[in-house]
Amino acid sequence: MQSQQEKWVSQGAVDITSNVNESYSVPSSGGFFSRMLKKCELESSDESRKSNEDLDPVPPSKRTWSTYNYVMYWISDNFSPSGFRNAASLMEVGLSWKLALVCITIAQFIVALVIVVNGVVGSTYHINFSIQSRAPFGYYLSYLMIFIRMIVGVFWYGIQAYTGGECARSIIYAIWPSFRNVKNHLPASANIDTQMMVSYFVYFVLIFPLHFIPVHKLKWLFTVKSITTPIVGFAIMGWVIARTNHTGQLFNSETTIHGSKLGWAFMSGLYSNIGTWATLGVNAPDFTRYAKSNRSAYITAFVLPATGCLITFFGVVSAAGTNILYGEILWDPLLLIDNWTSRGGRAAAFFCAFFFLVSQIGVNIAANSLSSANDLNCMFPKYINIRRGQIIVAVLGSWALTPWNILTSAPAFLNFMSGYSIWLGPIAGILVSDYFLVHKQKYHVWELYNKNGIYSYNKYKSNWRAFLAFLIGFVPLLPGFIPTVNSSVTASVGVVHLYDLGYFYGFGAPCFSYYILCLIWPAKETMLDVAVYPDDDLIGIENAGTIDGYQPNDSYESPDDDYIKKE
Repeated sequence: MQSQQEKWVSQGAVDITSNVNESYSVPSSGGFFSRMLKKCELESSDESRKSNEDLDPVPPSKRTWSTYNYVMYWISDNFSPSGFRNAASLMEVGLSWKLALVCITIAQFIVALVIVVNGVVGSTYHINFSIQSRAPFGYYLSYLMIFIRMIVGVFWYGIQAYTGGECARSIIYAIWPSFRNVKNHLPASANIDTQMMVSYFVYFVLIFPLHFIPVHKLKWLFTVKSITTPIVGFAIMGWVIARTNHTGQLFNSETTIHGSKLGWAFMSGLYSNIGTWATLGVNAPDFTRYAKSNRSAYITAFVLPATGCLITFFGVVSAAGTNILYGEILWDPLLLIDNWTSRGGRAAAFFCAFFFLVSQIGVNIAANSLSSANDLNCMFPKYINIRRGQIIVAVLGSWALTPWNILTSAPAFLNFMSGYSIWLGPIAGILVSDYFLVHKQKYHVWELYNKNGIYSYNKYKSNWRAFLAFLIGFVPLLPGFIPTVNSSVTASVGVVHLYDLGYFYGFGAPCFSYYILCLIWPAKETMLDVAVYPDDDLIGIENAGTIDGYQPNDSYESPDDDYIKKE
């Protein structure tokens, strides 16, 4: 049977090998390292296009995600232990719980719009972010953007894995209360005790096999998670209200800052909450490429802010109750349920912790593992597919980075990770500008796989217009960003305020400056009269829109991946 790539070439999709004169294959003879690399080569890899099955456009038989699946996906992403803590930092700086809810809802609505808009590329051309980035940035420059996105994904994987370990610890506490008395045998310099290390290992063992499940078959996990975790949230909030009979001083708290200070505190909180989701704004095509139709993922614009507001409300009520019950505010729901030590309480704690664990596994796979694996897949397509990429990310993020050291001894690093959106915002702005404003939604999908094709732009295979717009987007924000990671550096009020507007400037300025640069100095070779979609040549015609009323943005079903050329 012909491979997918051979079918595309034989059906005249595009002469994708005519300009490729180099190969990076490993000789069959040679040393041990060369022979090992040869064995690691993927059967589906295509040397001429530097691609493989996972990097190619998703075929119709694997486009299995409907609107329902995206609803479940975003519910599962928002309902997690970290969602309970959304309002904590905002209320600590003086915002009331009502303003905190408004701030978080607006932030998630803005991010949802970016995800929907940027995700159109994935649902139309069925390519991931790594391939999409070649259109505006060029073949080589795109690797810098891919690397930037990959780094943040690997680090957040490790940080979220630590939270997963906390879930596992709460489960063990509920099953074996004596585990609380296990003595620590690790030195203080390890920044982690024996109980947490055991729990962390249990979490890793549980999540690791799920990396072997293909993405288009993983939607069941998000469905289970989206049903169970909201039930847990309602249960915890209901228990707190029943035990306290009122919501306490925290729930009745008012805003303690006013005037311009309140306005800038609100904007700072808005930026911080947008930054938490900035990665998904960039890598939206990584999951919209599996959509049955272009409209399947539009529901994101409603579901994401609605669920974000709801889970934050759960957190506010629960935290208010803990202040009355235990004399301290517990924003972390895992710390709350660890206090349920009666026989019935431990049973409830087990189920809550278990479903939080499922939630954390889903978040880490969807938001961090998958995106970073796609990046590694693009960087090393001959050896790494999505499955292998996820395994590498899991090992690096969970063990090589030792996230317990990051969380314990490097608060400045966490500020750095939160402020990482000063780079992600410009990338998202340029991607959106290139697709909608510059190229009018018309890409030649196969040229994106051609190193010497129309998207190479010049001999350096980089688009200087995109690079200049990228600099315009993040350089002015650096003076405000540096003091957040280095307390010895100070910045003026104006500089800090510009940083508080970070995502609005970081997304907007590159978006419009890139468009203007392309108007003045257009790359004419990339401007198409008619878009070329992956299904055009799979179906065997020049324009898929001419067959049986099928349009590229419509859902197209096929019993398998074997496409027959129309005679």
